[in-house]
Amino acid sequence: MSRIMPTTLPDPDYDAAFYEGVPAKRLFAWLVDVVIVTAITFVLGLLTLTALWWIWPLAFIMTNFLYRAGTIAYGSATWGMRLMNLELRGATGARLSGGEAVVHTLGYMVATGFVILQVISILMMAFGARHQGLHDLLIGSAAINRPGR
Repeated sequence: MSRIMPTTLPDPDYDAAFYEGVPAKRLFAWLVDVVIVTAITFVLGLLTLTALWWIWPLAFIMTNFLYRAGTIAYGSATWGMRLMNLELRGATGARLSGGEAVVHTLGYMVATGFVILQVISILMMAFGARHQGLHDLLIGSAAINRPGR
């Protein structure tokens, strides 16, 4: 017997508009976010008189974590997601809290650190009903088209 976690996220069968085009939008949002994080890391390198460039991978990872966790905690979406009109919602259907944003970002960072986890996550986002990655399943979140305000 399997147990299904209750959720108040929009149902993909009845509220399909919330999930239309989400995989492509997530890809473009991710590309925008990578450009933003790269630019921030580059500027930080300049501000430290290139000292940060000697530890570029570590600086990029830390900048990426702080950028994602901060923007998701503040508006439940990174700047790239906002540009693509996406929003992360938790299992309750509400925007992500600060703690959920940190856990979501940590899950994302772990998944991107391992090729097999990243491939599984991408396939889940591409073909799943709610287009959730492994890091989304960790806390029961999903990226949806931003509801009209």
